[in-house]
Amino acid sequence: MDLSGISDVIRQYGMKLLAGLIVLVIGLFLVHWVMKLLGKNERFKKMDPTLRGFLHNFLKLLLYIVIILTAANIMGIPLTSFVTLLASASVAVTLAMQGALSNFVGGITVLMLKLFRKGDYINIGDTEGTVQNIGVFYTELVTPDNRHISLPNNRLSNTAIVNYTREGTRRLDVNFSVSYTTDLDTAQKTLTGAVERTENILPEPAPLVKLTQCGDSALVITVRVWCKAADYWTVNWALLENGKRALDESGIEIPYPQLDVHMR
Repeated sequence: MDLSGISDVIRQYGMKLLAGLIVLVIGLFLVHWVMKLLGKNERFKKMDPTLRGFLHNFLKLLLYIVIILTAANIMGIPLTSFVTLLASASVAVTLAMQGALSNFVGGITVLMLKLFRKGDYINIGDTEGTVQNIGVFYTELVTPDNRHISLPNNRLSNTAIVNYTREGTRRLDVNFSVSYTTDLDTAQKTLTGAVERTENILPEPAPLVKLTQCGDSALVITVRVWCKAADYWTVNWALLENGKRALDESGIEIPYPQLDVHMR
């Protein structure tokens, strides 16, 4: 092949390659611009945060695929070749992407059933935390000690999920042990006063202070109150402190575990 022939080949295919690269670069920039514009759209902002995040990730992935296929076609790679290649390798691709596809379907299932939303505090098996984002393939949680956990969506759609914040309120049960020599009415009145001094407890359902167990070494009195889900731990710690101080002020003994040994 002479130099003129080589030059023609380079000119013919080089221009296609250059055009394809230009389309790819411009396309990626446009995707970024479109997604940024979409994020500022008022109607999009008013959507449920969970659905909004999922749609954002899905549309971004879809636009990337369109741009890459368009650039490949401009470079001279016919789309029919892609289709043929994908068809011939469909079995291998399906096996290789089985986990990813199940995660994608799991994400759609989570959104359709509204199992939880962004900001909910959930428990899955031995993992719990606040939902930060529901992605196309993974859901991101942040634990109370600030650990970041990514859970595959297929796991979320096939296991029991405990949502602590969905109803907006939570019930809190705190147990206090008192000596068998303690007057029961006095102990209940004392703990009722501790409840009244604790902030963020909801008036309805009304707080309950009842004897729930006659233990081996003590009487167990349960204080049952309701609070907003966001205030759960604040109320828990405050109620424990107020209850302990109230019992001390009333001179009510909180006994240690005891065991009587009889010698023959």
